[in-house]
Amino acid sequence: MTSPADTSSDSNMSDADTTAVSVVLQGFGGADALSVERTPIPQPRDDEVLVRVRAASVNPVDYKIAQGEFPPVGEDDLPKIMGRDLAGTVEAVGTRAHYMVRHGDRVMAHIGFDRGAQSEYVVAKATEFVGLPEGVSFVDAAGAGLAAMTAWQGLFDHGGLDAGQTVLIHGGAGGVGHLAVQLAKWKGATVIATASSGDLDFVRSLGADTVVDYKADRFEDVANDVDVVFDLIGGETGERSLAVLREGGILVSTLQPPADDAKQGRNVRIAPRYMAEPNAAQLGQIADLMAAGTVKVTVAETFPIVRAADAYRDQESGHPRGKIVLTLD
Repeated sequence: MTSPADTSSDSNMSDADTTAVSVVLQGFGGADALSVERTPIPQPRDDEVLVRVRAASVNPVDYKIAQGEFPPVGEDDLPKIMGRDLAGTVEAVGTRAHYMVRHGDRVMAHIGFDRGAQSEYVVAKATEFVGLPEGVSFVDAAGAGLAAMTAWQGLFDHGGLDAGQTVLIHGGAGGVGHLAVQLAKWKGATVIATASSGDLDFVRSLGADTVVDYKADRFEDVANDVDVVFDLIGGETGERSLAVLREGGILVSTLQPPADDAKQGRNVRIAPRYMAEPNAAQLGQIADLMAAGTVKVTVAETFPIVRAADAYRDQESGHPRGKIVLTLD
């Protein structure tokens, strides 16, 4: 966490209140290794702001970190406050942040791995947060952060998806997938998505032109000459997807992509595995699309922060439709 420092602040916090309730990973071991405990409240420096968090989401990467299955986070990084995205109100500002926000302003943020979002008070950098438009709830905004940025950067930055193209999205009902479907339609693309039988109508309601029941049908029989495959499933699904790409098409994945020899000599591209990076400009566009009703976050379930372990178990054991969010009110 950010270490305490002098700050220029409009804060009305009591001096005695120097700790925050946080979700902390003390050692690898999944949800059972998590604890909800009090940690020091960080202080914002320079262009940072201190956010009083109202909601923070749980993402698949969180339970992978908790299990010790995410290499960028090792034993030396523990104990660690968990989480990457949040929404709340500005509590205090650094010396160079007064021109951006004021005490009480509503904000949403997607923060770096060096801090954790699942805490009552979190420092966000200028490159990580944006103002939260009226009409967008804290819960929806918290659910958007990492998932929406993963979808945006996968489709547009890495995939180069543009209007008039066709994209195949694997896992169209999940946290990232359901936002990817909406963003691709907003961009003007034709969207083919895979989902389970119980989610077919849901994914159609998001705007997908064609939805394939991945258990009952082969997506190869439906999709062809695809410009971009956005693979959120991995494994055999990614390898099979290379066959539906057009010449020069690209497969983008948040998971381990297929090896080059899986292309079998075809002129298709495989993007390197990526992780979403904080980008305030892109997050601001997401916020505007949410305010306009163009992009809607589906929240599968909310949990109070004291039940964080249950939220992690829910994320790990099932395939939630949309996002799981922790609330701190």
